[in-house]
Amino acid sequence: MRGVEFAWDAERPRALIMGIVNVTPDSFADGGRYVDPAAAVRQARTLAAEGADLLDVGAESTRPGSPGVSAGEERARLLPVLERLLDDPPCPVSVDTSKPEVAEAVLALGAHMVNDITGLAGGPELARVCATHGAGLAVMHMQGTPRTMQADPRYDDLLGEVRARLETAVATAEAAGVSPESICVDPGIGFGKTVAHNLTLLKRLDAFRPLGKPILVGPSRKSFIGALLDYLPPAERLEGTLAACVMAVTAGAHIVRVHDVAAVRRAVRVAEAIRDAVPE
Repeated sequence: MRGVEFAWDAERPRALIMGIVNVTPDSFADGGRYVDPAAAVRQARTLAAEGADLLDVGAESTRPGSPGVSAGEERARLLPVLERLLDDPPCPVSVDTSKPEVAEAVLALGAHMVNDITGLAGGPELARVCATHGAGLAVMHMQGTPRTMQADPRYDDLLGEVRARLETAVATAEAAGVSPESICVDPGIGFGKTVAHNLTLLKRLDAFRPLGKPILVGPSRKSFIGALLDYLPPAERLEGTLAACVMAVTAGAHIVRVHDVAAVRRAVRVAEAIRDAVPE
């Protein structure tokens, strides 16, 4: 994607760490901390220094119940951050958006990838924008919208339905001209899923291997971790996040999207060493 290449081992991947930078006033984990562009850029460079392989910058909260923002507001939040960050990027930069006009603006500045939580539910235009710029594209599964997704999520065949929707998104992206090597898939932890759904997805990431794409997962500080730990608030979910990331990596995740880069990187590297150990 845009001159950046990552090597993937389908059987024993070395997971990439994607650091989260929220430039929103209302994100569930750190809303408001990085609204100021200078603070956001400092945080991005801090995460890169901690070992992030790539950064994911978002300007629209997608927490359960969130109403969304206009493309104009999203651009107004993103561009002052990206203009500074992309002037000298410490690592590849992804932008978390589902709007083609926002994608066009950030890719024109030099962003490397778009992370679309809707999985191209709005059609192929976002993928066409990525193809035009030679950018990477992550497509995620979500049941419903952020406003409605946690009302009553249900599936007849969780793994089959999520895989089928991702397969459709991949086909749409490739038909729009996105390079097959520049697409990754995300089962959408916490996006229209119960606690049991999330646990099953993390345990059975092998179900998405037939798609032939790198698998991205984002369990960081999410509510299912809080629910498993006596409803701890987001700020106290580090240990649960580490456990979820370690299990995801051992199950085949290629990218983990997290707030706590240094801690996750250390835990994941040890988990990979144990997974790949050759018996003496």
